[in-house]
Amino acid sequence: MNPLLDNFNTAPFLKISNNHYKPAIKKAIEIAKGEIDAIVKSPETPSFKNTTEALDFTGEKLNRITSIFFNLNSAETNEDIQKIAQEISPWLSEFRNDITLNETLFERVKFVFDAKEKLELTPEQKMLLDKQYKGFSRNGANLNNDDKGILRDIDTKLSKLSLQFGENVLAETNAFELHITNENEVSGIPESAKETAHQLAKEKGKDGWIFTLDYPSYVPFMTYADHRELRKKMSVAFGAKGFQDNKNNNEQIVLDIVKLRHKRANLLGYKTHAHFVLEERMAETPEKVIEFSNNLLKKAKPAALREFKNLENFAKKLDGIDLLQKWDGAYYSEKLKKEIFDLDQELLKPYFKLENVIYGVFEISNRLFDLNFEEIFTIDKYHEDVKTYNVTNSNGKFVSYLYADFHPRSGKRNGAWMTSYKPQQIKNGVNERPHISIVCNFTKPTPTKPSLLTFNEVTTLFHEFGHALHGMLANTTYNSLSGTSVSWDFVELPSQVLENWCYEKEALELFAKHYETDEVIPMKYVEKIKESASFHEGMQTLRQLSFGLLDMKWHSENPSEITSIKEFEIEAFAETNLYPDVVENCMSTSFSHIFQGGYSAGYYSYKWAEVLDADAFEYFLEKGIFDKEVATKFKETVLSKGGTVKPMELYKRFRGKEPKPDALLKRAGLL
Repeated sequence: MNPLLDNFNTAPFLKISNNHYKPAIKKAIEIAKGEIDAIVKSPETPSFKNTTEALDFTGEKLNRITSIFFNLNSAETNEDIQKIAQEISPWLSEFRNDITLNETLFERVKFVFDAKEKLELTPEQKMLLDKQYKGFSRNGANLNNDDKGILRDIDTKLSKLSLQFGENVLAETNAFELHITNENEVSGIPESAKETAHQLAKEKGKDGWIFTLDYPSYVPFMTYADHRELRKKMSVAFGAKGFQDNKNNNEQIVLDIVKLRHKRANLLGYKTHAHFVLEERMAETPEKVIEFSNNLLKKAKPAALREFKNLENFAKKLDGIDLLQKWDGAYYSEKLKKEIFDLDQELLKPYFKLENVIYGVFEISNRLFDLNFEEIFTIDKYHEDVKTYNVTNSNGKFVSYLYADFHPRSGKRNGAWMTSYKPQQIKNGVNERPHISIVCNFTKPTPTKPSLLTFNEVTTLFHEFGHALHGMLANTTYNSLSGTSVSWDFVELPSQVLENWCYEKEALELFAKHYETDEVIPMKYVEKIKESASFHEGMQTLRQLSFGLLDMKWHSENPSEITSIKEFEIEAFAETNLYPDVVENCMSTSFSHIFQGGYSAGYYSYKWAEVLDADAFEYFLEKGIFDKEVATKFKETVLSKGGTVKPMELYKRFRGKEPKPDALLKRAGLL
């Protein structure tokens, strides 16, 4: 019996083996096709209920199975799973096309859409109908048969290419290790990072220390290692992912992806991929995004150049460095930060024991949104590192399950993300609650120390938890409008706004306690954290804008003439570059956000959402960071509404007005 085809509530991880996936997905596609057929062949006149709503509720089994599969392909993958992913992705792409290119189905949807003014629909039903109709028209329903065939072919190729891109990046990350046996070569590196590296060496049967390109290993090395040549070695390896002369090279894949995206957009009647994508975003057009980015660039660049000059002078004074390189940035920034603010990240870490930070984010969620979290051991998990929680509200009613996976492993991709194993929806009068997951890569505990987070990792945990709250507090009728199913440049608002609590004394006192003495983080550290929050903000803003502008350049122009990715990139970075170029490095070949994740023509949305989050948090500051009235308003207008209302409308309901960038510029010290 295949556990994936049973009717399960929580994902049956312990019963699943890799050979269950393909037959289950094949069968679930058949079931979903049967559900579509029933809509298409219905003798009744198309109505909202028998067409629009019925279509939204199709494919549930398939969605549950594929969410399990693809989440594991990111968090706990292996060669078998990657091979299965390559096989099933074209099936799923084909199935999606079978729906969007089904003429009879589209006719029924269009019939309801054309009659919408006569139907008495709720705002949410109208939104679903609009979204569904656009889903068809934006994916080729109005094309002739020949063009539909071309579109199918493009979509199949794209799904395979983005998978291959991700596999290559993971393979490159896993292939590199810096093995050190000479104690002098680990000088400057904090004890905790050395202990982790020593433990890794031991696990691999080697002496000394092993450092890798996984963030918890890479970041401390680049920030603290005194050995400049070894920093260079790590930095070059990190920047060369997908850009080396080996089987993991992503250059051709990048070119193929952007050319296919452009061709797809043209086929659908759009000038470029960015024009296609942004039509459905708050930003609306590439021109608007570029103008928004350039306005911020104008404000940030003078500050960035000043900061960089100071950093150069500091490195020269300290170590006689004549030309500051990329591998010097984090190292001298940390030293300069320590000198200016007398703040050492290593001094802060003992106050951020992972378990305490988890308690903190739970407690803050309780004070703001009345949520309670209880660790449970009764549901399956896919790895022993994963923690599972039962989430309830103040009346003891079930809200959600939460899965949390905090530490790096060889089968887990870098970075941090939130995802779901079951969406929220209201069906047959029952409010089906979601199953949400957050995945991070924080330093593991060692034999002598618990997992102690850098302040940066603390904000990462809060960030992902903000996404999780958006998922857990979802309360809409239709799953395609639920939780984080919102416009992409709005989705980062809940995550980024929650980061603000990490800087507030009232919040920090709840959880920032020394792991050995239980002493609350000293106020002078809190002040320094706040003071240093805008340290090098000009350079940080420039960096974020450079990624967004690179993404826009890939996707808002015709890519047919591009032959050298490296040259293209140098041109894209011309206005934002501070450091000398590194010949062996290329950003695009490992830029997973835009070539594997869903951020193509959307990377700007981090900065866009920062404008929203700074403006939104200012409201909390005016009333008090735990003010129940503001928190309830945020929950009811933003967190629970998903994509049922246009994002700017939701934002104005919360804030009473449109956001202005002033709060962000003030917070960043750029005004």
